[in-house]
Amino acid sequence: MTLNELPGTYNIIGCNQDKDGIAYKGTLELALDAHNRIEARWLINDSQEQLGTGFFKDNILVINFNYKGDDAMIYKGVVVYKCITKDLLDGFWSEKHGNPLYLGEERCYRVNTQQQQQLIN
Repeated sequence: MTLNELPGTYNIIGCNQDKDGIAYKGTLELALDAHNRIEARWLINDSQEQLGTGFFKDNILVINFNYKGDDAMIYKGVVVYKCITKDLLDGFWSEKHGNPLYLGEERCYRVNTQQQQQLIN
């Protein structure tokens, strides 16, 4: 896989970094900046926007992200995705102030792909 194959929109399914692993859905948009660094934008449960920047090597995508919580505090973390195919990313994440006993998990399906159709059916 190459860096230029990453940009696009992905539907995501994940679970939070806590004992209960509360599930969520959303979208992830990946783009490249002028220096070929990854720019990411998540929209979680149609309400929470998260932004990040990252890098790609050996089919591993690493993104540092941040967002403003409901309490107006800024939260930061890192997500690591293994690029299974150009249309499927499998990842885990952790926030700075999250529960250190757990990791969040996330799977991303490029919009309008066979994998996404199989997920729906």
